[in-house]
Amino acid sequence: MRLLEIQSSPRGESSDSITLAKSFIEACKSDNGSIVVDTLNVWHERLPEFDYEAIGAKYKAVKHETMTEVESNVWERIQLLIRRFQNADRIVLGTPMWNFSLPYKLKQLIDLVAQRNYLFSYDGKQYGPLLNVEKAVAVYTRGSHFQEGTPIPPSFDHQAPYLDFWLRLIGVRELRSVIVDNAWNRDRQESEVSLAKGRATLEQLVEWFLN
Repeated sequence: MRLLEIQSSPRGESSDSITLAKSFIEACKSDNGSIVVDTLNVWHERLPEFDYEAIGAKYKAVKHETMTEVESNVWERIQLLIRRFQNADRIVLGTPMWNFSLPYKLKQLIDLVAQRNYLFSYDGKQYGPLLNVEKAVAVYTRGSHFQEGTPIPPSFDHQAPYLDFWLRLIGVRELRSVIVDNAWNRDRQESEVSLAKGRATLEQLVEWFLN
């Protein structure tokens, strides 16, 4: 089983999202020694900029037009990232919330790999998935709790709804999202309780994830 692990926090071992996701992966490996993990840390990967050359390559690829040398080089780097998604049987993704959304490096990865005719199709009428990822787990950590009737209602959450939508769009057939609210705030005891609940939820997903 080939597992793509996507790390989205720059905090390394201090990151709750990375720690939770890695503990889940280790539990999976304990039950299935054949798992091969490809770790894609968006901060270590030196992702190409999605700049003039990259977007030029994108449109030329869709239209099957000849690229410049610079465009070809950046497109090959994008293709290498895309293949890591195409090769995955399972995905585990952990991300903190930044400004009610995703860390910009994770969004950069999505903008690079989410290419028409590679991760998804579009025929002018409807979109379709092009990956064949049977299952994925997304671990979301954030510092608050989003609840109706409070100053931070669910409409503030542009983290989990967007990423859940995107993973399904590209071809994840079954997705489980583990949301850890209050992962960091002034009350560290409350944070520890939230993180413990997150770990327990992930432990319960191991059997489902492997079968």
